[in-house]
Amino acid sequence: MSKNYKITLLSGDGIGPEIMQVAVSVLQAIAPKFNLTFAFEAALAGGSAFDATGHPLPAETLALCQSSDAVLLAAVGGEKWDTLPSHLRPEQALLGLRAGLGLFANLRPAKILPQLIDASTLKREVIEGVDILVVRELTGGIYFGLPKGIFTDENGVRRGVNTMAYTEPEVDRIGRVAFESARKRQSTLCSVDKANVLDVSQLWRERITKLGAEYPDVKLSHMYVDNAAMQLLRYPKQFDVIVTGNLFGDILSDAAAMLTGSIGMLPSASLGEPGKPGVFEPVHGSAPDIAGKDLANPLAQVLSAAMMLRYGLNESAAADYIEQAVTKVLDSGKRTGDIMASGCEQLGCKAMGEALLAALAV
Repeated sequence: MSKNYKITLLSGDGIGPEIMQVAVSVLQAIAPKFNLTFAFEAALAGGSAFDATGHPLPAETLALCQSSDAVLLAAVGGEKWDTLPSHLRPEQALLGLRAGLGLFANLRPAKILPQLIDASTLKREVIEGVDILVVRELTGGIYFGLPKGIFTDENGVRRGVNTMAYTEPEVDRIGRVAFESARKRQSTLCSVDKANVLDVSQLWRERITKLGAEYPDVKLSHMYVDNAAMQLLRYPKQFDVIVTGNLFGDILSDAAAMLTGSIGMLPSASLGEPGKPGVFEPVHGSAPDIAGKDLANPLAQVLSAAMMLRYGLNESAAADYIEQAVTKVLDSGKRTGDIMASGCEQLGCKAMGEALLAALAV
């Protein structure tokens, strides 16, 4: 019996429509093999939405996303909209989606693909076999804590204030996402904090430790954030899943991404409560300088679709199938310009999509 899923497509700006087209074609290709049916509905978000409606996230777009099983997003933004007031910038669509869908967990994988290992700035023996997932809390911590702002005291001295704060329920819910994610991988979880200095991190460590008793099959460890940053460069293969707060996760996920040498190959997922739609998108931006030139690399978008299947729809077998197709294409020496190497065949965005479809058909 076929399983039916409603997917909202937010192609956004720049290269977004080109890479989204490839991802949709891949999902359509694998659907019959796994008895899946996708009902795709496109909506405006980002700069294109502002141009059409005067707002980067129209109410009808958010409503459509809220009624979907998952949201597949390409990229938003571009120089065209850089002079807009901050509340109308294309990137506000991302913040609106996080708030409107309750997306509190960001999942960022950093996996070394053997075919691209020489793209990394680190030695082969350090990064070979690295496969890390960073689970970042997305809606709390120092970015959202109150009080915040720049204040002037009675002596005219200005003071900038940001508050790092987490409640027990906030830590528990991101902790559960991390433990469940670890169960789908190597059942090893490292919680990163600064409990030797910060009270908020002491609470974080206490709650993650207590939660660990509910997951006896997952090996839990703790690490201070400064040591974690060093260990990512020294011996990244020790990590499977890392869970941490908003600020630390923002920094560590970017550091982990660059282990791979190409941030343009990486997908991500933003998740809310179980049963609610998540948003799945590439880490890279909209690249307006190459938009419409058939030069974009669609692989991060395709891998984001695979993450949607795995983490949003619980269709792991279908996700594996797509990821294996990406590996086959890279093994065959096919590359887009951003990951081109000596002896390989350079393809455009459309041709790379065709190569993926051929690999899926085998």
